[in-house]
Amino acid sequence: MLSKRVATTAAICLLLAAGTAACGDNKGSDKSAAASVPKLDTDKLSAQEIEKQAKDALAGAASVKIAGNMVTEDGKTAINLSLDTKGQCTGSMGVPGMGSFEIISDGKTSYIKPDKEFWKAFGGPKGEQAGELFKGRYLTGFDNDPQMKALSSVCNLAEFSKKITEDDGSKSDVKKGAAANVNGVKTFTLTTTDDKGEQSTIHVATEGKFYPVRIEKAAGTGKESGQIDFTDYDKPLTVQAPSADNVIDFAKFKQQLQGA
Repeated sequence: MLSKRVATTAAICLLLAAGTAACGDNKGSDKSAAASVPKLDTDKLSAQEIEKQAKDALAGAASVKIAGNMVTEDGKTAINLSLDTKGQCTGSMGVPGMGSFEIISDGKTSYIKPDKEFWKAFGGPKGEQAGELFKGRYLTGFDNDPQMKALSSVCNLAEFSKKITEDDGSKSDVKKGAAANVNGVKTFTLTTTDDKGEQSTIHVATEGKFYPVRIEKAAGTGKESGQIDFTDYDKPLTVQAPSADNVIDFAKFKQQLQGA
C-alpha cells in the first residue's frame, strides 16, 4: 500500500538506527501543448489501477522534494528533503527526542550538521560536550558505519522509491475518492484502509505524469497523523558540499568524543 509505505519509510529514514506538469509550476504551459498532456482517466480506471499509476510514476521520477510532518505516539517527525536518482540530496530532517539535522550529499559523499539536541541524543553521556565541540560543523565519512549507513538510502531516490512502492504483503482496501487540487495541481484522491483500520488519503496528479502529490492521514484513524507533500518532480538538483574547514571526519569525531 503506497500510503503506508511512504509513512513507514519516512519514519525509518528519520530514525537513522541510533518540471513535469504533475507537481511543477504549470503556469508556463501554453494552450497548444495542453491538448497533448496525458489525462488520468479516473472514470475508467479502478482505484487499484490509479494507485499503480502513481507507484509507477514515482518509481520513474528523476528527482523530487518531499516535505511534511507526521505525528506518532513518540512525537512529531519532520522531513524537508530534495533528492534524486544520482544519490544527491539536500534538506533537513527531525526526529522526536533526537533533535534535527541538515543533510547534504553530492552523490559520492554525505554530510550532516546536527543541532544541539541531536548531539545530546546521539552522543550518549558525552553528547552535550560533543554538541559544544562540534557545534555548527558537518560530519562526513560515515557511509560505512553500521549506525549511520541508513543515510545512504535516504539520499538515493531510486532506493527510497523502491522501499515505498514495493509490495510489503500487507492488505489494504483502496477506494476512489474525488477530484481535488493540491498547491495548484489537479489531483484525484484515493482512500486506503489498512488491516488495522487506519485510513489515509493519496492525492494523485491527473495531468502529465500521474505522480503522488500528497499523502495525508487524519488524526483519529490510528496512532499516526500528518501530511507529506511531493513537489519539484524531475527538477535538477544543485548541491554544494560544505567547505573543508567546516567538516569533521566521523572516525575523528568518535575518537575525540571518546577522549572528551
